[in-house]
Amino acid sequence: MISGLHSTSTQSADGRTPSVVYVVDDDESIRLALGDLLLSVGLRVETFGSSREFLAFPKDDVPSCLILDIRLRGESGLAFQEEAARYGLRMPILFITAHGDIEMTVKAMKAGALDFFPKPFRDQHMLDAVARALTRDAERLAAERSNAALRACYDSLTPREREIIGFVLAGLMNKQIASEINVSEITVKAHRAQAMRKMRAHTVADLVRKGEALGIEPHYMKK
Repeated sequence: MISGLHSTSTQSADGRTPSVVYVVDDDESIRLALGDLLLSVGLRVETFGSSREFLAFPKDDVPSCLILDIRLRGESGLAFQEEAARYGLRMPILFITAHGDIEMTVKAMKAGALDFFPKPFRDQHMLDAVARALTRDAERLAAERSNAALRACYDSLTPREREIIGFVLAGLMNKQIASEINVSEITVKAHRAQAMRKMRAHTVADLVRKGEALGIEPHYMKK
């Protein structure tokens, strides 16, 4: 176990790994207090004395948030906030500090922090903020997984099916598409039906919505 790490966890009734709250603070008493508080409401908690320990710890792909001290020993929580973004860590951050000021708060919030708490903070205020953070991260993960599944559907299309889908997104009818790519209308219908099935799109409107989510460029008729 990493030096200075205090880890506690619970598991949901159905056996799934619960949400995780990470705490990074160089004050052991704060780490212990936050760990006990969050554990009391059934949350899994992982605490660290430095950002290095936090970065080295393997993270589960579950809704998470980070409670971060803005003034760590020998490093800045604000600087680590920027570093975390470069590492691809997109979990919400809640800052805590005994030395906060307006400038720090503004910088933290502009950089994407969800909330900012001066020490000492009220337990219920922290729990409410953590609940909001975990809900936001759950929504982010759900959206990412949905987009990944949608991308897999699109990747399963043949080049011809992708071409026809592009024309459909531009609003062209089967007859127009057939003329544009020099095939029969029956062939276009067959490819279009197969593409719709692979994309799990029941209507053209559904296909358009999915195409927009993937950033697919419509194919317009040549002038």
